[in-house]
Order: sequence, then structure tokens, then C-alpha cells
Amino acid sequence: MSSRRTVKGVGTDDLLKLRAGPGLGYKFSVGLPDGTAVTRHTCTTEVGELWCQVTLIASPHIKGYVSADYLSAS
Repeated sequence: MSSRRTVKGVGTDDLLKLRAGPGLGYKFSVGLPDGTAVTRHTCTTEVGELWCQVTLIASPHIKGYVSADYLSAS
């Protein structure tokens, strides 16, 4: 089920990496600052961490995976 979320907890001088797959071993394509609106799709656990596939609300053609730790609850 898809739901709208925002990036949170990254910090003012950092960006959340949008990765090609669910895990730190995947390349990243873009950095997302706090407050970025995304649509969360499916989530999967890799090496004990929950990763969610997201698309950007402002640019729906941009998609990838982020750690669920940095997504708002709703």
C-alpha cells in the first residue's frame, strides 16, 4: 500500500541518499533533504534494517530506496 511521507531526521547539513536498491551496497542517485515529500511503496528488511521504495512527489519519475528510519510515520 502506498502512502505519503516526508523525509525527517537527516539534519540541516546532510542529505538522505536515495539508493538503487534496499541496502547500503547500492549506488545512490540523489540526496534528499529533510521535508522532502515522497510516496512510500513496499518495504523490505535487509541485514536487519527496513528499507522502503519511494517516489518523489514533485518528480514521480525519480524512485529508489531509503531507510525507513528517515521517513515520517504518516
